[in-house]
Amino acid sequence: MDVRVGVRVEGIVQGVGFRPFVHGLATGLGLSGLVGNDAGGVFIEVEGAPGAVGRFLDGLRTGPPRLAVVDRVTTRDLETRGRGGFAIVDSAATGGEAPGEGRALVSWDSATCDDCLRELHDPADRRYRYPFINCTGCGPRFTIVTDVPYDRPRTTMAGFAMCGPCAAEYADPADRRFHAQPVCCPACGPSPALLPAAAPPDDPVAAARALLADGAVLAVKGLGGYHLAARAADEGAVAALRARKHRAAKPFAVMVPDMAAARALCVIDAAEEGLLTGPRRPIVLARRRPAAPLAAAVAPGNAALGLMLPYTPLHHLLVTEPLVMTSGNVSDEPIVHRDDDALKRLDGIADAFLVHDRPIHTPADDSVVRVFRGRPLPVRRSRGYAPEPVPIPAGPPVLACGAELKNTFCLTRDGQAFLSHHIGDLENYETLRAYEDGIAHFRRLFDVTPELLAHDPHPEYLSTKYALEQHLPVIAVQHHHAHIASCLADNGVPGPVIGVAFDGTGFGTDGTLWGGEFLVADLHGFERAGHLEPVPMPGGAAAVREPWRMAAAYGVPDDLPVARRPGWDTVAAMARRRVNAPLTSSMGRLFDAVAAVLGVRDRVHYEGQAAIELEQRADPSEPAAYRASINGTDRFTVTGADLVEAVVADVRANVPVPLIAARFHNAAAALVVDAATRIRDTTGLGTVALSGGVFQNMFLLERAVSGLTDAGFDVLTHHRVPPNDGGISLGQAAVATAQFT
Repeated sequence: MDVRVGVRVEGIVQGVGFRPFVHGLATGLGLSGLVGNDAGGVFIEVEGAPGAVGRFLDGLRTGPPRLAVVDRVTTRDLETRGRGGFAIVDSAATGGEAPGEGRALVSWDSATCDDCLRELHDPADRRYRYPFINCTGCGPRFTIVTDVPYDRPRTTMAGFAMCGPCAAEYADPADRRFHAQPVCCPACGPSPALLPAAAPPDDPVAAARALLADGAVLAVKGLGGYHLAARAADEGAVAALRARKHRAAKPFAVMVPDMAAARALCVIDAAEEGLLTGPRRPIVLARRRPAAPLAAAVAPGNAALGLMLPYTPLHHLLVTEPLVMTSGNVSDEPIVHRDDDALKRLDGIADAFLVHDRPIHTPADDSVVRVFRGRPLPVRRSRGYAPEPVPIPAGPPVLACGAELKNTFCLTRDGQAFLSHHIGDLENYETLRAYEDGIAHFRRLFDVTPELLAHDPHPEYLSTKYALEQHLPVIAVQHHHAHIASCLADNGVPGPVIGVAFDGTGFGTDGTLWGGEFLVADLHGFERAGHLEPVPMPGGAAAVREPWRMAAAYGVPDDLPVARRPGWDTVAAMARRRVNAPLTSSMGRLFDAVAAVLGVRDRVHYEGQAAIELEQRADPSEPAAYRASINGTDRFTVTGADLVEAVVADVRANVPVPLIAARFHNAAAALVVDAATRIRDTTGLGTVALSGGVFQNMFLLERAVSGLTDAGFDVLTHHRVPPNDGGISLGQAAVATAQFT
């Protein structure tokens, strides 16, 4: 006898071709019924022979479309109806949850698939060279969605009525565009334009390409916002872009047309190629070839290069050679995504604008990823990843407000943590507005009403002030505890672990600035087992911008070149007298001091520049390491000054800088192992979690992980969220959930 079963599928199942997949699976098994979207995901009714229904349910779990993520399949028995066919029904059809019960997950934006690329380059196809070609397997998702359930009226494609041929594809179960919400063509979809132009060119993309070839800086409207583009081999164009954008030294990303062009610029391994060519298409930080044909201004003094491949049809048509492709903004402001805002804010930076008329609802910067031991190590998690959730233990709905720098926020619901796209540094009104707008959108999109807010304890962070203004219960999660909790949540481990949190600064429980921390931690709490010995930070924030100040704080002798800077005596006196010199245990500031002593960098133009350049100067073949003393038992301190003294001694002995830099890195790695071993001896813990922005340093991370593994530890590193402050909100959410469950 036939059976009829009601099915609910939850996960990333909207906007990924799931209903057409269900239709094909059901009809292939001879089943009748229906499938539709609602605010909770996908609802299905299926009727037929019990064996065929069982195979159908297995297929839902084992063979979904490539962009789908099936989190849960639940079933209930229904009365048979004897339906003769299988239909895709409107979202409002009976069988779905009531409106407002938002449980559906929105897919991330996906790079153009191979099928669409073949059509894009086929002169016989009606979408030949159409810059907005897409299907159920690729194209815009998160950046165009305005609400759920995911249907065309709830996207920024709502204003584009489908033409007859597109509507026929949309309604044809055998077509690749069956129920693809952004489906369009030149007759009915968005159009590109080049501004300013005396007369509209026949091919705006080709005209834009010609401008780039002539040395212009071009603003290009992409998937999640505007880019600023210039020929990567054109020194004048790249230098002009750098000057106009007020970006003195931070490297630019480069978009290349294909893998052959990528390999001409960088050494690419298999894991890096997989990321470059995969559907998420992040910027991948790869090892630059010494003779790479690039303008010096692309990535000055940097041995790595951020590469990405085209991920929209427009990019595929525009990029025929390596192009600088950097966020469309003035430094420290959010990426521009609204057209009127772009024409105003990028005026004077861009010589021309390649635009289109499909609105971007949610801005999303490009994601940035490194590869560590064959796995992704995110540096910035945004376009192509957000808003894919990270599983955490279930608890009350939480809004975690994140940190001040590299801010993200995080909303939780039913054991899922929705980490936002990259917001940026909360240091100006524009970024704060983007932050508040993003929170409001996520709350609406995922139908979350927070019952608890988690925030950083630093009283001056704008994210903290935002949390305290919401009139909800709040929990302050110490910055470095949040780092370790983020690593635990990233790996699905509750703890306890030995947590090593190395970063620039974070507000400590004793009122000082932490950053070189050894913790015993789980999601419920932490103890500070050890830390770098605190030193003064003369001038406070000025010491972050001017690493030579940290050299003075560490007592570097006056006869070294770094001490010849104007103001050295004054700053050294500030440090000795503790005047305007808050104490810090920061590992990041120790790296700064060493970089200044070695003459690598005494003033920075972007966060972490001194440490990045110090890493790149280190000789990977050097095995020697300095040693730092560890003092105390219950709560030990590490004398970072020992390492600075060893560096000074080698400078005076004329040891080459690459060897000194390597010995310092090796010392920091050995310090991690020694401190973890000491904690294991007293606690019995055998797992170490490494987090904080300093662990984006591949030289340090590789040696620390190797040393810990050789010493018998299990080691946790990040692979889904960044170890820097971009992952803080996930850690805050995990701690708040654990403490209030």
